Amino acid sequence: MPQPAIVFLHGFAESSAIWQEFTQPFLPQYRVLMLDLLGHGTNVHHIQDYTMDAQARYVAEQLREEAVDKAVVVGHSMGGYVALALAEAHPELISGLVLFHSTALPDTEEKKANRDKNQDFVRRHGVQKFMDSFIRPLFAPANRDRLQQAQEFLEDIGKATPEATVLGGLEAMKNRPDRTDVLRAATFPVLFIGGKEDVAVTIDSLLPQLALPAQSHALFLADVGHLGYLEKPEATRRAMLSFAEQVFLGHDE
Repeated sequence: MPQPAIVFLHGFAESSAIWQEFTQPFLPQYRVLMLDLLGHGTNVHHIQDYTMDAQARYVAEQLREEAVDKAVVVGHSMGGYVALALAEAHPELISGLVLFHSTALPDTEEKKANRDKNQDFVRRHGVQKFMDSFIRPLFAPANRDRLQQAQEFLEDIGKATPEATVLGGLEAMKNRPDRTDVLRAATFPVLFIGGKEDVAVTIDSLLPQLALPAQSHALFLADVGHLGYLEKPEATRRAMLSFAEQVFLGHDE
């Protein structure tokens, strides 16, 4: 039997580096793949298309190259949008889906307007200045000073992200479609992990989505914003490990 695989997809202006420490307890029980999405990390050359569909095609290609027939796919924020696009195009590749501070809903009109404002700011002031104000509000207020080193870690990754990727990613997220039908059609279990202080993907927006898959699980955490892998790594990791065990071994909680 091949080793069961878990694929970790990072969010906007992040990279696979965010998973390095988080995924250590998953080894050696699982085969762990941490991908740099198009335009991010080391994967920054000759990128023309930043849409979620293009990102999903890239992930599917990587799974084929790695001879992974089926996997639990974990997507943080934008990575969740990519995971949903992958599940729509290739449901046969998905053993289970983890939406980690992510949603199947499209951007609201207000959020689209904010994406436009962010693009304008980046064009006028550059990526580095944008990241100086973009990262901190993603943490819950109680964690902003406590996790200063983690904030700087994410800012450094963000500041190293090419401007074309930042602009292209904002545009792609703004234009992504509603993928709640993917959840309705899911033959695989779905785990939702949310932060009660998340201003980017609110708990109120996630609650109706829990009813859509045939089998769903949820972990909603107090004093957590949009970055549970840094704000409460033990709790979020434990939830994922339990979920993976159920998916691959059929064990109940």
